[in-house]
Amino acid sequence: MSLLDLARVAAIERSIYDFPWTEGNFRDSLNAGHEGWLLESMESPGKLKAYALLMWIVDEVHLLNVSVRADEQGQGIGRRLMQWLLAHCYAQGAQSMLLEVRPSNHVALRLYAAFGFEHIGTRRAYYPARGGVREDAWVLRCRLETVLA
Repeated sequence: MSLLDLARVAAIERSIYDFPWTEGNFRDSLNAGHEGWLLESMESPGKLKAYALLMWIVDEVHLLNVSVRADEQGQGIGRRLMQWLLAHCYAQGAQSMLLEVRPSNHVALRLYAAFGFEHIGTRRAYYPARGGVREDAWVLRCRLETVLA
């Protein structure tokens, strides 16, 4: 992912989330040196299917954002992207991956559980939610050696 991709990434983000990251959030992340990845269609070059942003913290990776465009969801793309991200991070020396997820995001929770992510904490009132309230974030961690061995 580069700064040139941000309009496409932000468009997908806006289409799938009630409280999306802005183009500026993505720009700030890339400018901070975070690693961004895109998954594009082989059949339709230039069509963005999914994306991810990673922040490295010594030997741990924080998955900041991973998303699949709405019309591509339910086809295993998220699973394949996560599988690749975990393998990539492990090959680069990461021992674990950390992420936050809404407890109401049951689809994501099932995906993360399938890869061995465990609930290690809760960030209270972390996410904005409808009605002006806030939703907790569950902090999940995966030990890459265990999953990829």
